Amino acid sequence: MEFKIPRISGEYINVYKPAGGVFPGPSAGQLKADRHYGKWVANDHCFVKDGQGRWHVFGITHPESDLENVHAGEYQLFHALAPKGSLRNVLREGSWKDQPKVLTANQRQGEMPEIHAPFIVQDNGIYHMIYGPSPLRRATSTNLYDWTPCGPLANSLVTRDPHLFLLNGVWHVLTCGVADVRIASLDRFSACGESRIILTMKNGVDPESPTLIRHDGTFYLFVCDWNKVWDKKSLQGAYQHITRVYQSDDPFNFDVNREITQIKAHAAEVIREDDSQGDSDLDWFISSVEWPYRGISIVPLEWCNEPSAE
Repeated sequence: MEFKIPRISGEYINVYKPAGGVFPGPSAGQLKADRHYGKWVANDHCFVKDGQGRWHVFGITHPESDLENVHAGEYQLFHALAPKGSLRNVLREGSWKDQPKVLTANQRQGEMPEIHAPFIVQDNGIYHMIYGPSPLRRATSTNLYDWTPCGPLANSLVTRDPHLFLLNGVWHVLTCGVADVRIASLDRFSACGESRIILTMKNGVDPESPTLIRHDGTFYLFVCDWNKVWDKKSLQGAYQHITRVYQSDDPFNFDVNREITQIKAHAAEVIREDDSQGDSDLDWFISSVEWPYRGISIVPLEWCNEPSAE
């Protein structure tokens, strides 16, 4: 079947940079609970549109730490709100503004303090957030501001970086193993079915932040690289920005040798203006975090017959 190549169109726009604030804790390494920190770092994130058509982004955040503990204090999620308007019209530098952080460790009593890689979908008026690390857990909300933790999913996958995808009326969750990407069905957002491997990576590369989309009747899997090579001389080096794209007509089977392009992005999310599942000719976008700028950056995504000359 014929397919197109996704590529970025233009330059990234840094729509959101975390503001300073008080770290709610618990203390972690050099980070002390209840202390104000001016520099915060964002990481894996997701986008969701509210009932009034306004865009929100949620993701990992913590105060900037030393290079030996770059992920210390990932115990809460940032929440930023876009201006009113279509996604294309709200791509303005710094225009997405911080809202109160959500699901702090104190708000998730009985859970581990870490909270990673949220993904949110709306179903029958309820927003469901699935997040890691293992075990995968869930929280619900009716307004995107107030969240109720629901505990771990039954039969939770031992994995990370969940991404939800609607296929034939059934929600599925993608996750990353040590060297593979897996998928499992979801039962009422509270239990995982049996998982299956849909992509096995090449030796020496671990997958991060998988995104599965359907476009023009075929499927594309976006996967960020982590090759474990980092000189620990700069924080940005810990956030590698190679996202590989694989194409398949079968969403349960991708071949690592069928890589159709690479996009410069870390923890990329692919976004479409109508925020729906299925084919669409409306605007497409891709995000990146911590590269090329601190926080969240977004650029339009176009579909081409030939790969980019990046």
